[in-house]
Amino acid sequence: MITAIDSASRESYDDWHARHPVDAEADAPWHRMIRAELDPERDLAGKRVLDIGCGRGGFATWLANQQAAPREVVGCDFSPVAVGMAERFAAASGVRNTRWEVADIQRLEQFVDGEFDTVFSCETIEHVPDPPLAVRQLARVLKPGGRLFLTTPNYFSTIGLYRAYCWVRGKPFDEGGQPICQVNMAFRTRRWAARAGLRVVRTAGSGQYLPFPGRPPIRLEFMEHPHFVMKWLGLHSLIVAVKPTPKGG
Repeated sequence: MITAIDSASRESYDDWHARHPVDAEADAPWHRMIRAELDPERDLAGKRVLDIGCGRGGFATWLANQQAAPREVVGCDFSPVAVGMAERFAAASGVRNTRWEVADIQRLEQFVDGEFDTVFSCETIEHVPDPPLAVRQLARVLKPGGRLFLTTPNYFSTIGLYRAYCWVRGKPFDEGGQPICQVNMAFRTRRWAARAGLRVVRTAGSGQYLPFPGRPPIRLEFMEHPHFVMKWLGLHSLIVAVKPTPKGG
């Protein structure tokens, strides 16, 4: 399997980020799910935090701005354009405890094992050639006892049915013009995390949508209950996983 992100894909993502503003409010559905599970004292206060696939930096800057402030938030993305936008946004916001780097989630060679207390990865592993490899890298750089917050689309959902329809009809499907869009599902993400040596402690999901060709999907909020079912069927999927300590904690 080809695991490197080729230059054409990088250029496509540079162009994609250049056409979108910074998500200054960091209020996407996946960010809201993370906020519901986040324990600021445990996950942020005085910690070294990695936001990998940080995009244009809105969420990493939000993390750095919390009252239970991290010691440092390192924001990484494989798009130099996105990293530049993030750096400028953080500077304009007056945030000082951030560092920004260009990095490939599948090859985090600049970071040693267990370097970060908490790791966030939002809507990223579906956009690389080898998602399980990416999850293994996230597990490697996470400190024992630390938590990983990982979001990715779950195509065991109404949008997944629409994606299957597009495949049968020979129609293109992408996530807003992004060139790599893997078919991820919540149970597969959990399995990848477990195989990377992590213990999944929470799975959450939200978002049922009715797709319409040529227009944004309509959200069907009445289909989003009960929550114990939605964690397997919602388009927006979150897992929270802990890296065991040597004593098995």
